[in-house]
Amino acid sequence: MNFSLKNFEDLLVEQKGNSLWITLNRPDSSNAYSSAMVSALVEVVRQADIDPAIRAIVITGAGKNFCAGGDIKAMRGKTGMFAGESNELRETYQSGIQQIPLTISQIRTPLIAMVNGAAVGAGCDLAAMCDLRIASTQAVFAETFAKVGLVPGDGGAFFLSRLVGHGKAMEMFLTCRNYSAEESLKMGLVNEVVLPEQLKIRTMEVVEEIVNLPPIAVQMTKKAIIHAYQSDLISHLELMAAYQGITQRSSDHFKALDGMIEKKKQTFDHL
Repeated sequence: MNFSLKNFEDLLVEQKGNSLWITLNRPDSSNAYSSAMVSALVEVVRQADIDPAIRAIVITGAGKNFCAGGDIKAMRGKTGMFAGESNELRETYQSGIQQIPLTISQIRTPLIAMVNGAAVGAGCDLAAMCDLRIASTQAVFAETFAKVGLVPGDGGAFFLSRLVGHGKAMEMFLTCRNYSAEESLKMGLVNEVVLPEQLKIRTMEVVEEIVNLPPIAVQMTKKAIIHAYQSDLISHLELMAAYQGITQRSSDHFKALDGMIEKKKQTFDHL
């Protein structure tokens, strides 16, 4: 897919070499979700995952914030993704915002959150759904659903508890407290914290590390780690035997071996 030829509502999408950079683009609303943004995000991530030219995906926010989660003005006005009565809302959640975690959980491409500012509510959840999180020192994380009388309906409790542990996730959801980037680093919510002016540079460095590796192995390793967390040892070892059988006879594997033996940097063809 040529992403540069298509416009997406409330999203900016740019391909840089073998990576795709997605920017949530509602800065006047702190990049709070809209129905259009949700649909576009799901479409872009799905399309990027099946594009052999894309080996890493980055998500960030326009302006000063990463993502404010739900739009509180739309909530109060019962408009957009918050329109309708209880059963309509249930169906809207299932066909709308819950498609984000379902999509992210199924993709093979490494997904990186470049957290430039506040990641609140469903915005914090979006960061937690990614494989890696690189945060600016100006980033703030908070799970504020209870503050507005809601529950984490986007599946955030599933991802956050696995990322920071049951106790810390419970603390975040029950107190609605703000956590600095450094606090988030200590609890394991983010992988790295850098100065604002270094955020994009550092993220690009990490992306380059990923996209320069053998792509088949990277994608299967990601799936292997997710499977290991959710499965039993016997099932996991059976799957790994199959994965290893595939990777150990791939051209990527032999090209990587040649590079190590000959001490030459290798480039890997598209899948």
